[in-house]
Amino acid sequence: ASAKFSLLLGRVACFDCRVCELPTPELVVDYFRWRNEDAHRNALNAHCYWALRHDGAGAGAAAAKLAGLSVADKNELLFRHGTNFNTVPEWQRRGIGVCWREIAMPGRDPRTGRDTTTLRRELHPDFELPMKDEYSTFIARILETGAA
Repeated sequence: ASAKFSLLLGRVACFDCRVCELPTPELVVDYFRWRNEDAHRNALNAHCYWALRHDGAGAGAAAAKLAGLSVADKNELLFRHGTNFNTVPEWQRRGIGVCWREIAMPGRDPRTGRDTTTLRRELHPDFELPMKDEYSTFIARILETGAA
């Protein structure tokens, strides 16, 4: 799936995917909120890990150095390596969302020759996901309306 998405997007994309049956909209919002926060934690750890690796640390040494560090310590580590994590592009810090959007497509009815407009769905990547309570509202709106 990542390979096909990468081809369609025009650049490399990698994602994990899960199928979960959640019985209530509230649990869906909670799940996505957890995934959003987890993506942020994973991004911070990955940036720190690769900063240490680029400094010559081995895989085990880099992982060991990060174990037990606070978020503030990790941000400081990145800052010492020339990266302000707050200025890293949002999609790298929070991940992206992909959802269906309806778009109007002009066309011509071949039976009548008349101009017409029809609705089609297309996948829409969102590279600037909201955070915290705004993210919960964003997910709830998708559940209610079917669109972001």
